[in-house]
Amino acid sequence: MRLAADFPSTTRDDWRALALGVLRKSGVESDSPEAALGTDTYDGVRIAPLYDAGDLPELRAPRAPHRGWDVRQRHAVPDNEAVLADLESGVTSLWLAVPVEDLARTLDGVHLDLAPVVLEAGERTAEAAGVLLGLGASVRGNLGAGLGGDAVELALRCAAEHPGLRAIVVDGLPYHDAGGSDAQELGCSLAVGVAHLRALTAAGLPVEAALGQLEFRYAATADQFATIAKLRAARLLWARVAEVCGGQGVQLQHAVTSSAMMTARDPYVNMLRTTLACFAAGVGGADAVTVLPFDAAVGAPDAFARRIARNTQVLLLEESGVGRVADPAGGSWYVERRTADLAARAWAWFQEIEAAGGVQDAGELVTARIAQTRARRDDDVAHRRFPITGVSEFPDPRERPLRPSPARSEGARSGGVRYARPYEELRDLADAQPERPRVFLATIGPVAAHTARASFAANLFHAGGLETVSSGPSTDPEEIARAFTDCGAAVACLCSTDKLYGEHATAVAQALRRAGARRIWLAGKGSHEGVDATLYAGCDALDVLHTTFDDLGVVR
Repeated sequence: MRLAADFPSTTRDDWRALALGVLRKSGVESDSPEAALGTDTYDGVRIAPLYDAGDLPELRAPRAPHRGWDVRQRHAVPDNEAVLADLESGVTSLWLAVPVEDLARTLDGVHLDLAPVVLEAGERTAEAAGVLLGLGASVRGNLGAGLGGDAVELALRCAAEHPGLRAIVVDGLPYHDAGGSDAQELGCSLAVGVAHLRALTAAGLPVEAALGQLEFRYAATADQFATIAKLRAARLLWARVAEVCGGQGVQLQHAVTSSAMMTARDPYVNMLRTTLACFAAGVGGADAVTVLPFDAAVGAPDAFARRIARNTQVLLLEESGVGRVADPAGGSWYVERRTADLAARAWAWFQEIEAAGGVQDAGELVTARIAQTRARRDDDVAHRRFPITGVSEFPDPRERPLRPSPARSEGARSGGVRYARPYEELRDLADAQPERPRVFLATIGPVAAHTARASFAANLFHAGGLETVSSGPSTDPEEIARAFTDCGAAVACLCSTDKLYGEHATAVAQALRRAGARRIWLAGKGSHEGVDATLYAGCDALDVLHTTFDDLGVVR
């Protein structure tokens, strides 16, 4: 029985006609609903409002050769008890960034034949590798070597003596953490991977063996479809590299929830962000996933945060069954098209890097291009086109922020871009004042008339840690001015409907000015005598907040 049998068939042209009708009723003049409703990513990948079978690309991403994934917890503080607790409660591998001298103690009691270990030791990689290899011949995982240094020597040793151990991590996180786009992260990782292949094969390692020494690390964000497409595109691109090199290597992927998306304010929302990112990483086919604890932006995690991080993965694997199907997004018109388009952008970027001499000679090009993307995203964050829940949107003015202690700051993973930081710096500044800075909301007219714009204005000012005080429903300029004087504010914002603004905005603004208001905002658009500036959806919220801090005499 066909469930759609009783419904008339439709075409994309039918949809276009209906969509254009709705758009015109909404005041949008356009001959193309795709142009009016579509959006572009930072890589220029077009996200269309509708997809059909005609959008499927000829070449699709290879499926991940597995189901489920490795639950990998990161430890940067040498705490053997915490490591064992993780392994006893669902963690299946370890990512260790502890000091080399503490590595053996941290792994005391760990069955290295069962729990793979990935090292992060920077310039001391060879030393850390020696310690790990000295703990047993059956060790598995990755030594974490990067470009240069002892990567080739370690890879040759692993290939010859340790079949369960890889030597090299191709880390895309630094490019993501610097503010790069998905295609930039992918293209840079390809360039790094190819540089490793050249070095390994030049040292005499066969192509297949060289491919087997690499593991790729990528960021997973709360934009689930972007993450799914990125991991699928990464496999597609690396398969192409392996083919050109004469091999058939399958990319081993380690996905890490993005540190750039994490917030120090309202950090519990990070649990939702990392759940979405982990889900997307699993659906995208990651071999291993690390969920950063929700308090990662504050400092090294405590036991509760680590427990939530690992249980996020265990729940998705065991209760939700996300890992039971290989490549569940495969065949989706939208995901397949987005994967192919992203892969094309990433390949073009990779070719630019190669044309500049490879990743080791293209540093200025890479830095400049990522800076351009970061500037575009920063502008979107400022204008709240890139919303951050709990920070730039719906902040909690009564929040008691988590404070880092010396113990928590040790081993924290930081140093890159965090999208929320500009707002959080203002929140911290407001918290540091002897008395919280405040803005007066001149709510003109009845509650039904001013609530929407008063809520909008309050939300914006709260994003910077500013308190808001409302005048209450009134149209009497002198009554509103008295309430302004009583609240002790120096900045006011008019909140009402356009109709009531036309009747009362000028008189209220003049009364507020006589009462000592240094600046008068208006929530909405339009010009009224006595009003200095407007705030509205899409305005530069950070500029509004900086201006308000200056008007209030708060030294930044």
